[in-house]
Amino acid sequence: FSVRSAEVTKGFDANGARVTVTPRLNLEDNDRDVVINYNNDKTNVKLTASADNQEVTISQQVDGDNRIAPTINNQGDISVEWERRLSDDSSLTATLMPNDNLNVEWRDAAWTANVNMPIDGTNINGANVSIKRDVSF
Repeated sequence: FSVRSAEVTKGFDANGARVTVTPRLNLEDNDRDVVINYNNDKTNVKLTASADNQEVTISQQVDGDNRIAPTINNQGDISVEWERRLSDDSSLTATLMPNDNLNVEWRDAAWTANVNMPIDGTNINGANVSIKRDVSF
């Protein structure tokens, strides 16, 4: 057998929040990074950092049905995710990456529909649509 990657997670509570630290190592590519997660009630902050790349996501549960999560990285790339709970087993998630794409995912029980639309400035240059259903035997 061979080991391709290793990670360990350590968590602790601090002032009513949960903090976890997860160092990761990919032995095949010799890539190393760390994921630090801070969760306090309706707010979650996730920092992923390696020697070359850093990214932070701040997620806020606005109310019982809506969550918004902007992400920025050290290259200056920004994305914004909005998740809307439609019912107990149905949700709509839209992720916008300016000048890149808009991805919309609709989950409805066992069904998932994805629409990915490439964006170039203010133009949408075509859409990729996929639909799938989870089937259990």
